[in-house]
Amino acid sequence: MDQENSAENYRVTAEELRQFVERIERLESEKKDISDQIREVYAESKGRGYDQRALRAIVSLRKKDKDDVAEQEAVIDLYKEALGM
Repeated sequence: MDQENSAENYRVTAEELRQFVERIERLESEKKDISDQIREVYAESKGRGYDQRALRAIVSLRKKDKDDVAEQEAVIDLYKEALGM
């Protein structure tokens, strides 16, 4: 009986494990597709003459909290002033 119960638990665990692995694989595939789409958008914007570094910086800034961005810009301005830039 213990072997039978143990075998049943193993099958359930193996099935659950397989489901997790398949979900991860599906998400990895979706992530790759999204990365490819992002690259295509950057390539399109480059073809239209937009600066890629500036565009990436803007996208990065938009992800951050506005207060953090303002603080970072203030520090950069202070440093630039101190260096006579």
